[in-house]
Amino acid sequence: MSKGEKPTITKNTIKTAKRLLKYVTSTYKVQFILVLICILVSSIASISVSLSLRFLLDDYIIPLIGHENPDFSELYGALMVLGTIFLCGVLASFLYTRLMVIIGQGVLKRVRDEMFEHMQKLPIRYFDQNTNGSIMSLYTNDTDTLRQMINQSIPQVLMSALTILVTFIAMLVLSPILTVLAVLVIILMVFVSRKLGGNSGKYFVRQQLDIANITGFVEERMNGQRVVKVFNHEKKSEEEFDVLNERLFESAANAHTFASIMGPIIGNIGNLLFVLTAVLGGFLSVMGIGNITLGVMASYLQFTKSFTQPFMQVAQQFNSIIMALAGAERIFNMMDEEPEVDEGYVTLVNARKKADGTIEECKERTGLWAWKHPHQADGSVTYTELKGDVRFFDMSFGYDPDHMVLHDLTLYAKPGQKLAFVGSTGAGKTTITNLINRFYDVQDGKIRYDGININKIKKADLRHSLGIVLQDTHLFTGTIMENIRYGKLDATDEEVYNAAKLAQADSFIRMLPKGYDTMLTSDGEELSQGQRQLLAIARAAIADPPVLILDEATSSIDTRTESIVQKGMDNLMKGRTVFVIAHRLSTIRNSDAIMVLDHGRIIERGDHKELLALKGTYYQLYTGKLELS
Repeated sequence: MSKGEKPTITKNTIKTAKRLLKYVTSTYKVQFILVLICILVSSIASISVSLSLRFLLDDYIIPLIGHENPDFSELYGALMVLGTIFLCGVLASFLYTRLMVIIGQGVLKRVRDEMFEHMQKLPIRYFDQNTNGSIMSLYTNDTDTLRQMINQSIPQVLMSALTILVTFIAMLVLSPILTVLAVLVIILMVFVSRKLGGNSGKYFVRQQLDIANITGFVEERMNGQRVVKVFNHEKKSEEEFDVLNERLFESAANAHTFASIMGPIIGNIGNLLFVLTAVLGGFLSVMGIGNITLGVMASYLQFTKSFTQPFMQVAQQFNSIIMALAGAERIFNMMDEEPEVDEGYVTLVNARKKADGTIEECKERTGLWAWKHPHQADGSVTYTELKGDVRFFDMSFGYDPDHMVLHDLTLYAKPGQKLAFVGSTGAGKTTITNLINRFYDVQDGKIRYDGININKIKKADLRHSLGIVLQDTHLFTGTIMENIRYGKLDATDEEVYNAAKLAQADSFIRMLPKGYDTMLTSDGEELSQGQRQLLAIARAAIADPPVLILDEATSSIDTRTESIVQKGMDNLMKGRTVFVIAHRLSTIRNSDAIMVLDHGRIIERGDHKELLALKGTYYQLYTGKLELS
């Protein structure tokens, strides 16, 4: 939305409110019913105080005026009853307040659980299209607005609604004539509330979006602080932040301005009702119309305050309600995102070979894996040994269907072969590995894994057979042992040690003060880039996959460290089908086949010697006559 564009409230606001209320009523149905009962009791108790003025004045106090020895026993009894009612109202208020805290926290827990559970099912595309800060804002800022609404606004609105209803009935019973005046003023009050509330709501919706944008911007700059400083980008970052902050200032200022003036305006309309009621009531009383006594006037004037007060309270909560609904809409939009589609039915199972060489499924681990392929046509099941044979047939793909990234690729990697991809940025190298993982599905052509179309393989089983080492390693908060075990959650300590030795990481780990129990934080920033890379290799090693993807795994480390990392990678690659993406051509010289990509097409293929003999693009890259961009 541009700066000059006027924000509009979404059509889904009412739908969002109903959906949010359903969370409250379905999760804590009994407790919510108790809340309604307590609010009703509290409302009746509150109205009873105002209504009692009529009876106290007309039935107890005025009749005692002028008596030399007045008997106050009946008055005391009435006050005792009134006190009991008031105490019940206080207890009911305390109870529903406590219950709403429990309900509010419980609903938020359920929302967060469902958000995170659904987030695990979302495709990679969603995370490519949304910033980390924007997603984090859902769990922090947006859920916090829900807490305020559920804990404060919902009970306040319910209390106000019941108070208005009970008060209106009491006013109608006391004086129908004066109630006509009250209705006319309330119509004016509702009109003003809708007008101001509508304007406020527009900007509160925009405010939530602006907060998410700022959160995403700050998160991005925090992660890239070193880059900002290296390129002296501080001033530019400040200017970009100022633009976002100015937008937030405008939306927040407009939202809170309309929300803030609503209370005083409604309050003054209420004062106007009080004055008009006093004038009209006095006139009717003098004229003897409507049987308006002193007690009726006292109670009715009190009721005008009780009647307008709920409107003011709702006005005060309006900003919280709109903010919460805007936050809830963002949360529900994420929860309504289509989960990652998986129509695969071929699964990975433990297997063993029988005496005749055929494969059968078994429960225990044998070190042999097989694809279990149920055939829908005749109901039969076949087993194919997992070897790591990956083949592309006339495969085309584009993240945007109108803009293809890869064109008619045909290639193969036999079990145990090492295939390397070379090309400039944007040539499509990483896209190929994304397709092997089925982070995205091809639009045209096929990818076969051990002769099976990978679209038929369940994604979880497919990815279980793959290992990936990326240029940008990600280590989780936890011990080194836990980070390596991430590749195989049920791995024993001995398996972790063996994986670390295979990756050449064991020696540096044991030199740390707590060894494998060393706690890592902030993505392992206390370790060097090379050490983090070795842990990533160990994590892939412990998974023991037949197919390995190395996506520029050594491009961000120095040459000396690269030699250590390369040893770990060489150990890991033995006996596996390997796809390598590398800028450093020295790391792929021993590849069985090298594919040179240009704008999504293979322009050269062959081994190192063959490509040098061609004296084409690869030759120019290797000899330094052409540089990778």
